[in-house]
Amino acid sequence: MYELDESKYLYLLFLLPLLVLLFLWVQFWKLKKQREFGDANLVQRLSPEKSIFKPVLKFAIVLLGITMLIIALVNPKIGTKVEKVKREGIDIVFAVDVSKSMLAEDVAPNRLEKGKQLVSQIINNLGSDRIGIIAYSGSAFPLLPITTDYNIAKMFLQSMNPGMISSQGSNLNEAIQLTQQYFEGSGNTSKLLIMVTDGEDHSEAAAEAAAEARKKGIKIITIGVGTTAGGPIPIKRGGVTESYHIDKSTGEKVITQLRPEALEDIAKSANGAYINGNSTKEVLEFMRKSLNNIQKTEFEATEMANFQSQFQWFLGIGFFLLFLDVFLLERKTKWIQKLDLFNEKKQN
Repeated sequence: MYELDESKYLYLLFLLPLLVLLFLWVQFWKLKKQREFGDANLVQRLSPEKSIFKPVLKFAIVLLGITMLIIALVNPKIGTKVEKVKREGIDIVFAVDVSKSMLAEDVAPNRLEKGKQLVSQIINNLGSDRIGIIAYSGSAFPLLPITTDYNIAKMFLQSMNPGMISSQGSNLNEAIQLTQQYFEGSGNTSKLLIMVTDGEDHSEAAAEAAAEARKKGIKIITIGVGTTAGGPIPIKRGGVTESYHIDKSTGEKVITQLRPEALEDIAKSANGAYINGNSTKEVLEFMRKSLNNIQKTEFEATEMANFQSQFQWFLGIGFFLLFLDVFLLERKTKWIQKLDLFNEKKQN
């Protein structure tokens, strides 16, 4: 296993082909000037120690040295072993609503982006808990299984969008039921479902599913995103709003609203709590207190241990090659003459 700490510097590798082209152009220019100066055989006799091979070798060494320095900037890291570690925490599943109503912009930048920001901030404040992610609208989709890798979780989180699930609506009960499958292998670990949604298009089955989840030891916290005044659902192209979703029966704009009562009912059914998600600071403080009141359980996690930076090796090789180039002269050496790689003896 390996990872690249500063992968942005890989773009510097595009400079290498440019250097090769520049080198070839310089060699062509030198050859042209030599031909203008006089007969090629005569020029060769006037400079018998001039090597054709050495400039190519020197350039290859410089090019390899620069490549090593670029790789050093990238800083590859290698995981030396996989080990099992004991951790203490709870199992948390985030169920994020990705229905079209979450595109409403009654909270900035819109409900979905605000919800993803909240989840990301909550993850940043976790300790050693395991987390999973579910996306849902008209149906529920398992996006990320239970893991301790928070960086991967946030990467999957950012990829969430309304287009990932074709059926529309807010099927909260299916999301709750899918969460129960996530927790099947958790044993006695404390279990928490955090639902981020506007609560629209819910059904009574959601409260029933929450009550069933409570029987299985799952606590539910609902975070409402949006406003009770509501807002229209924009239709955008290239980031620009072209129009809004229209109710086909009335011909009016669809106004989607936050439904806190529905979310309170779901949370209450699963011995949890509801909080309005418009204030990130209040949500984080609420989650901190809530998580502190949940009993932590020890569990075993598999992790890649001892990721070590390897930049120093590439840095050392790079400087060595550049240092070597300084002492490598362009004139012929005896062993090069013996090899006669470029058939130079016949030219003499």
